[in-house]
Amino acid sequence: MTPSIDIVITSERLDILKAESFVADDALGGEVIFIGRVRNHSKGKVVVQLDFEAMEGMAIKEMRKIASTVLERFAVKKVAIHHATGKLEIGEIPVVIAVGAAHRTAAFEACQYCIDTLKQNVPIWKKEIFSDGEEWVSPTP
Repeated sequence: MTPSIDIVITSERLDILKAESFVADDALGGEVIFIGRVRNHSKGKVVVQLDFEAMEGMAIKEMRKIASTVLERFAVKKVAIHHATGKLEIGEIPVVIAVGAAHRTAAFEACQYCIDTLKQNVPIWKKEIFSDGEEWVSPTP
């Protein structure tokens, strides 16, 4: 099986099933999917919306680098990293990461690496819009 990568940055709503179907394969017994959702609170404040901006070309390059590193370091065969941009409401999905591997341990470790590294290295910025103001947020693990 040839290792595969699927990278998406879009202003459209993310489709969890698109990422999941990309990594689904009869040869792979472990599939891990991380879904990030917009929550209604942060730092003791009421969040009403998030706004994501990306330096798209650089972000895609960095996301591709993360996925390539995962294929080299972990026993995984498929990686999908999808991120939304623009304004997202409470409950909407800004990020989906899916990993397919022969076994669960590699899939879990690879998925964790993907989200942690994405938040640290990829030029996608988040503005939290509160009921009483707004604030750009620094990446955190």
